[in-house]
Amino acid sequence: MTADSFNQPVSGLVTPRFGGIATFFRLPHVAPEKAEKIDIGVVGIPWDGGTTNRPGPRHGPRQMRDQSSMVRRMHQTMHIVPYDLANVADLGDCPVNPANVDDALKRVETYFKALVAKGIRPLAAGGDHLCSLPVLRALGAKKPVGMIHFDAHTDLYDGYFGGFKYTHGTPFRRAIEEGVLDPKRTIQIGLRGSMYDLDDFAYGEKMGVRLMRIEEAMELGPQKVMEIARKVAGDGETYVSFDIDMLDPVYAPGTGTPEIGGFTTFQAQQMLRGLRGLNIVGADVVEVSPPFDPSGMTAYAGVVMMFEILCSMAEDVAKRRK
Repeated sequence: MTADSFNQPVSGLVTPRFGGIATFFRLPHVAPEKAEKIDIGVVGIPWDGGTTNRPGPRHGPRQMRDQSSMVRRMHQTMHIVPYDLANVADLGDCPVNPANVDDALKRVETYFKALVAKGIRPLAAGGDHLCSLPVLRALGAKKPVGMIHFDAHTDLYDGYFGGFKYTHGTPFRRAIEEGVLDPKRTIQIGLRGSMYDLDDFAYGEKMGVRLMRIEEAMELGPQKVMEIARKVAGDGETYVSFDIDMLDPVYAPGTGTPEIGGFTTFQAQQMLRGLRGLNIVGADVVEVSPPFDPSGMTAYAGVVMMFEILCSMAEDVAKRRK
């Protein structure tokens, strides 16, 4: 395929952005079973069965699709048009089970394994952060991937409520234990907020995860933060996970576990632009909870972050095609 045959978003200069059926970035919707010659598949995971406090991220993908109509085709700073570099499509929503955690995890894993088998790099919209675990199971099945993780929380706890192992506070501990995530190629950026104890930090340090608290990140600034992140991730296959609560709740109130003292949206964009050149095999933006922000601005922040990630993913696809 050539750039001339890649899917293109509907232009707001042709059809008003408030019109038409909502898809991510106004791209064509392609059923997963018919997804051929797709480089990057944008997928919703409408599931929050791992939430331990304020539910609602199951509604995130729908509102994020709607808000993504505001995102034009060219990146304003890098001048990248991702749709000219890679074939991108909205593959709809992943099958989930809102009534059973174990079954939902299996459904999501099966869905993403099918995409990976077709050579499609997933860019997912959650959903709570437990959604990342089955995606990592699909991407790291043959070899563990590295990860650049933007979040207020480590999500490295062992268990909740008497040892229950699968919540949005445990996905990356499970991923490390299962051998699908390489802890020594993992960095977590923006950690902050009050804590239950130090178990998650102790585990991360023991396993070799690079833990970066908000104080260190703010002192270093976005450019140096990403210099460190790039060294940690290296040249290998890397996953990017962006929890919307890494932003200060002033910018993203619509999330289940907000923590004050976070990044601005611009600081987040600056950091995501530092992903250029990395081998990003998949990514997600999670924990957007529309019930806590009916205005849609949290969802809009989320899809803008998805677009930032998409630009680097598309650029890498084009580079590896040559």
